[in-house]
Amino acid sequence: MKPEAKRILETADALRRTLPEDFRDRLVESLYAEAEAITRRVVHLEGDPLSWEERIDRIVTHPLWGLPLMVLGLAVIFWITIVGANYPSELLAAVLFAIEDLGSRAFAALHVPAILTDFLWHGVYRGLAWVVSVMLPPMAIFFPIFTILEDLGYLPRVAFNMDWLFKKAGAHGKQALTMAMGFGCNAAGVVATRIIESPRERLIAILTNNFVPCNGRWPLLIMLGSLFFAAVVPPRFRSLAATGAVLGAVLVGVFFTFLVSWLLSRTLLRGEPSAFTLELPPYRRPNVLRILYTSFIDRTVKILWRAVYMAAPAGGLIWILANVQVGSRSLVQILAGWLQPLGHLIGLDGMILLAYIVAIPANEIVIPTLIMGYTGARTMVELESLEALRHLLVDQQGWTLLTAVSLMLFAVLHNPCSTTILTIWKETGSKRWAAVGTFLPLAVAFATTFVVATLWRLLGGG
Repeated sequence: MKPEAKRILETADALRRTLPEDFRDRLVESLYAEAEAITRRVVHLEGDPLSWEERIDRIVTHPLWGLPLMVLGLAVIFWITIVGANYPSELLAAVLFAIEDLGSRAFAALHVPAILTDFLWHGVYRGLAWVVSVMLPPMAIFFPIFTILEDLGYLPRVAFNMDWLFKKAGAHGKQALTMAMGFGCNAAGVVATRIIESPRERLIAILTNNFVPCNGRWPLLIMLGSLFFAAVVPPRFRSLAATGAVLGAVLVGVFFTFLVSWLLSRTLLRGEPSAFTLELPPYRRPNVLRILYTSFIDRTVKILWRAVYMAAPAGGLIWILANVQVGSRSLVQILAGWLQPLGHLIGLDGMILLAYIVAIPANEIVIPTLIMGYTGARTMVELESLEALRHLLVDQQGWTLLTAVSLMLFAVLHNPCSTTILTIWKETGSKRWAAVGTFLPLAVAFATTFVVATLWRLLGGG
């Protein structure tokens, strides 16, 4: 390189360092302002100069109203998903468990050893059936709604509204889109980070996507909301109370998404956020064929299949832990006893921690694993009513409001499921980053619940 060219580049680099952080934003704003001024001078419009699209954008991208409208829309989507998934989930569970009964009877008729029948049908198969019945209906509702908003052109507006927040956190505005995808499935959210061009900012989005609770965590969040919040309101408002509990958990997850993104951008992944100039696309009619393919084939089926083959070993492991006896106690009771001091330290108990360990393949089996451990059953079971669940957890096991708060925080912040861990490894091509993506949220979960439990007890909360 010639000395003159080298000197010019060095001077340009030195001058660039003196520019304010919002220089590019101000430059783009000035370009658009100048273009608008020229248009006003040379183009004459009769009647209302604003199109219906511009009128909508003035509301949904408004600095004051944009974010509250987005949160309200998210609450509506959650309510539709929670209420709409209940009945198909129950029907699917009834069908799958009926198949389990038929299968176990067929094995008995063929004189298959009872221990093999129990392991395969009441262990491995029941774990799979639980994951499918809990995971499929919410995904089948959430992903089409998400795809409709994507096709309609609203999701780029979400990224526009949240860009300034992600920029302050050292991340990219498109992370808002990947975060939204994580509500359906964190593995899908990790795959969606491909839309972020910057490797550094894409990695931040990958490592923090787990803080958005996926549908596998909703049953537990809904249960906690129903037991400790919805129970104090009239029956007709209980679904709204459960929705409010889930929404509160989501907002906690969003807060930690920004916080951890900010910390990563100043430690492991230092760097300046790249510029994000977004020209909002026009609103358009959703494409039905694209919605069906993207939501069911490309997202629901692929993610569900990955969860199924990751969940199969979990069902077998849970059966082994519940059925292998050492003295007068099962392995479940022994391991839960070992974990009890750590669980108490963070406002939980040993059985809850054990349930999360064996449920790493799929969060959907946390609740049945808890019930199995508390009742001493030999297979995963489900109680018939909310009152029976309240009696087991509150009256018999001594769950308190601290338990509910700590468990809700832990459910939102803890390590990703094995499906998401596998996806992080495939997307980054690095075992190191897969390990960071696994243990960073776990450390955040333990630190947060420890602080909350300690302060709660110091302040006399019990």
